[in-house]
This record gives sequence, C-alpha cells and structure tokens, in this order.
Amino acid sequence: MPEHLSRRSLMAFAVGAAVGLAACGKKQSRARDVPRGATVLALGDSITFGTGAGPETSYPAVLARLSGWNVVNAGVPGDTSAQALQRLPALLQEHTPALVLVSIGGNDFLRRLPEADTRSNVRSICRQAVAANAQVLLIAVPRATLLAAAAGSLTDHVLFAELADELKLPLQRQGWAQVLSDARLRSDTVHANAHGYERFAHSVFDTAKAVGLLR
Repeated sequence: MPEHLSRRSLMAFAVGAAVGLAACGKKQSRARDVPRGATVLALGDSITFGTGAGPETSYPAVLARLSGWNVVNAGVPGDTSAQALQRLPALLQEHTPALVLVSIGGNDFLRRLPEADTRSNVRSICRQAVAANAQVLLIAVPRATLLAAAAGSLTDHVLFAELADELKLPLQRQGWAQVLSDARLRSDTVHANAHGYERFAHSVFDTAKAVGLLR
C-alpha cells in the first residue's frame, strides 16, 4: 500500500478510536435512576415558580405528577443567579434532594448583568448541589428579548451547553426556548401559561428518561 494511503488509514483509525472512546465515556457517565418518592429540588425564578398560571400548573407540580417525585418548587420571581446561589445552601440542608433541577439566569439576561458573573454563579450552584450528593439536571434558559420572543426565535444561551460540557452534567435543551417562542403557550412575553408549563414539564420528563434519571 502506498505510504500516503497508509498514513491516511492510520489517521482514520485513530479518529474512529477517539470517537468510540468518547461515546463510551458518555455512556458510562449516564445519570443514576432517581426513584419515585425521592425529593427533587426545582431551583429557579418566576418561570419555575409558575408566574402566569396557578401553583398546581407550574412545571414542578406537573413534573411531580408525571414522575412520582416529590418536587419542591424553589422558584422565586425576580431571582437572579446570584440570589439563587445565596438561597441554595439552606435549601440543600432543609430538603437533602436526590436531584436538583437548575433553571436560572433569565433575569440576569433581562437586566444585562455581566455574563461572566452569571456563568460563575450557575457553575457554583451546580458544584454545590453535587457536593451535597445531589445529581443535577441543568436546564438551558434563552437570552430573552422582546423582539426574539415576538418573532418566535428564542434559542438557548450558549453558556448552559458550555457549563454542561465542562461539569459533565446532563442538559435540558431548548425547552424554555420552544415554549416561550410560541405565543399560544405564553401568558406574557417572558412567562408561560398553564399549557406552556405542562409542555415544558413533559420535555423535562422526557429528558430525565433519556439521560437515565427515570426508568
């Protein structure tokens, strides 16, 4: 075989082996099953709280019915990532959750707070939860603008995918972006209605099953 073909074949083999090892690594790092009845902490702001609909139609309430988990709604309207980080130690101590659903950052983006601070706060939230022996499902939040919402073109802020990769955490992608891009699923430009929260809870449920948090 010509030398240049031999080198090309070896390179292809090396790339294939690397991809295979990466795939194996992803399979081995799958989440652990969170059994029915386990306590799950939903940390967030107004869209976790359920603003725009009743408490029984918030996404944590719907997710609890779907999963059988005891989902604690720790959403506080208006909270930034810094405020959620400040609240977290007491919540972890009080509830000792098996899983923390982290959905925070929207108010940071709306107030144009420094992106580096948001990234640092979300990273610290995830690390504190893991240090408390909880698993984490990171939930991507869109960079909400009135124009993007009106055009139905919201997309996840890139920092969530980057942090999920960095911290080796499962990520809920495009859930809020899809709901808040659809006027039929919103109560206003930045909050869902009951149908939107139900749609989002189903997407979290599907992600939880896909990554191994639910059987």
